[in-house]
Amino acid sequence: MTTLLLTLLLALAPALAPALPGALVPALVPAAVRPLPAPLSVARWWDPPPTPYAAGHRGVDLSAPVGERVRAVGPGRVHYAGQVAGRGVLSLTLPGGLRTTYEPVRPLVAEGEEVTAGQEVAVLTAGSHCPAPCLHWGLLSGENTYLDPLTLLPRPTPRLLPTTGLPYGGT
Repeated sequence: MTTLLLTLLLALAPALAPALPGALVPALVPAAVRPLPAPLSVARWWDPPPTPYAAGHRGVDLSAPVGERVRAVGPGRVHYAGQVAGRGVLSLTLPGGLRTTYEPVRPLVAEGEEVTAGQEVAVLTAGSHCPAPCLHWGLLSGENTYLDPLTLLPRPTPRLLPTTGLPYGGT
């Protein structure tokens, strides 16, 4: 029964994708790359607030050491590079008007500068809201519509493993 359910879910996933929030985001930023080197380690997931002014987590926190180089996830223009509440912030406007944000960082680019996908644009600094160093990565549409930034990245291809003949002694 479990195998049948998994097969059904995998078969329906492409059909359901357009109904999911943020499903059109990858089409707007076709050249999206990871903001940090692989593999990404999510310390805290996106948890949108129920209303624009309610509590929530308006981005994802990616674990990384202080000093890690941060890359632009897509081509665009630097919207803001500076301090907000004592923390370094970088904001890039991407094609289609989306804006992606990175903090706490020391920007390596200036406001108004054009950037390319994968370009090193900042250095991660101390002072995040995570227990250990992390990059808070956000994605906005308009002034206050927050989206899950992970929707920018290509989805991994699912791979099914055999249930017999496994090297670790499975049956």
